[in-house]
Parts: sequence; structure tokens; C-alpha cells
Amino acid sequence: MEEDITLAEVQKQVDEWIQTVGVRYFNELTNMTILMEEVGELARIMSRTYGEQSFKDSDKDRDLGDEMADVLWVLICLANQTGVNLTEAMKKNFEKKNIRDVDRHMNNDKLK
Repeated sequence: MEEDITLAEVQKQVDEWIQTVGVRYFNELTNMTILMEEVGELARIMSRTYGEQSFKDSDKDRDLGDEMADVLWVLICLANQTGVNLTEAMKKNFEKKNIRDVDRHMNNDKLK
């Protein structure tokens, strides 16, 4: 059975891979563009799997989890490059949501 991995461990592993196999990070603007490209590939699979669009032959072998992992990979690269600790960022984000949004969704008639 494989062990769970933390965000900190993933950030470290991505950095180690970039520094050895990947040679270096692409610059931040290039990675931002790559992130948008990867999100587009994920959106394409989502629209064909859960939406009304039909699959093209070139889409049929795509894996939804792999597309999500590609998005996450580039996002982690950007976090590493810009000095963002994703563990701390997620903790702060949960705190924000638990204060700002504590009743927001429960009081939204559209969700009932």
C-alpha cells in the first residue's frame, strides 16, 4: 500500500525533479502560460466526459486524473518559483473560508 504524500513533500519532489531531470524551471510567465494550456486540456476532457461534446479520436486515450496531475504539477512549479509554501497557503485559505463562508453556502437558496 502506497503512503499518502504531503503538499510539502510534493513541492520538494517536484523541485528535485526540476533541478535534476528538468535542468531548470521555465520562467514564471512561461509556466503561467503552460498552466493555462494544461487547464484547457483538463477542460476538454471534462466537457467531453460530463458535458455535451463528443470525443474525438485524439481525446479517447486521455486520462482525467493525469490531466489534473499535469495542472497540479505546473501549479507546484509556480509555487516553488515564487516561494509559496502550499501547506501554509492552504491552511490560511481554509481559515479564510471558515470565517468568511461559514454560513454563506448554507444560506444560499440556490443550493437547497
